Parts: sequence; structure tokens; C-alpha cells
Amino acid sequence: MEDINIAYYKSPYGELIIGDYYDRLCLCDWRYRKMRSTIDKRTRIFFGSDYVENLTPVIGETIKQLEQYFNGERKEFELPLNFAGTPFQVEVWEQLLKIPWGETATYQDISNDIGNPDATRAVASTNGANSIAIIVPCHRVIGSNKKLVGYAGGLNVKKKLLKLENIILDPQLDMFDI
Repeated sequence: MEDINIAYYKSPYGELIIGDYYDRLCLCDWRYRKMRSTIDKRTRIFFGSDYVENLTPVIGETIKQLEQYFNGERKEFELPLNFAGTPFQVEVWEQLLKIPWGETATYQDISNDIGNPDATRAVASTNGANSIAIIVPCHRVIGSNKKLVGYAGGLNVKKKLLKLENIILDPQLDMFDI
């Protein structure tokens, strides 16, 4: 049985735990998020493995690409992913990958895009359960009222990530008023 290799990375926005399973990124999550134990338990059970600290090539490449992103040198990630979730969750996370750098979507947009317009609450819950932050850009999902809504890294981090991507919405909507 393969271990889930993990390493910690102190990003400019907070510490991340990064993990790979069979040479595919399965974890890039805020180390101190409220749902840390829930996410870790789900990941361990899904893959039937335990965490072991080990810097692998996939983790090293993830850190490199994250640093490029934080420095404004990268807009898209090129990493092999390994999702730990239900088919519905995977469908939502794959849809999140389609939100381009510098753009946003709402939970309703995502629900519509997966062909299930009544699944807004389930999409919101799945967005919150995303364990591959930034790379799977759940930070680009905003409320239907164009306001910031929950984020595992905290709303201030979400705001900073959106600013990093030069996301500017109608100032009349005061989107960044949290």
C-alpha cells in the first residue's frame, strides 16, 4: 500500500499541507483550516493510506508552480490531480478547474454548468470540501450577490487571492466588503 506523501509549505498567504498519492497531487490545503481533521480523515479513508512526511517530485513541482502563481508568473497549473471524493464532488471540482484566472463564478453558475441547477447547496458544500486549494480554484467562487462567501483559508486570504488575479467587479457592488 502506497503512503500519502505530504510536506508543509509556508506560502505568502498562509501555510499549506501538500500531498501526493501515486505521483498525483491529492492535497493542497490550508494547514490550519477549521475542517482540517475532516479533510484529512476523508483523504486517508478514500486512499486507504496514512500521511508520511516526504518531499516528492510532485510536491516539489507543486511548490514551484505555487510560487510562480504567487509571484504573478503563472495563471494555470499543470499538475496531475487525484481527487478524494464522490463522483458528484469530482464533477464539481473539475468544473471549478474551468474557471479561468481572473474570473469568478457563483454556486448557481457551477450548478447550471454541471446540468443540475437545483444543486446549489450541494455545490457550495462541495466547494467547501475542496482539498486542493488554489490549484482547484474554489477561491474564484463568489455569492450570487457578488459578495465574498466562505473560504477555507479565510475571507481575507480569498480577498487577497482575488486581488492577486486582478479580479475587479463593479465597484458599486462593493464585492470586497466582507
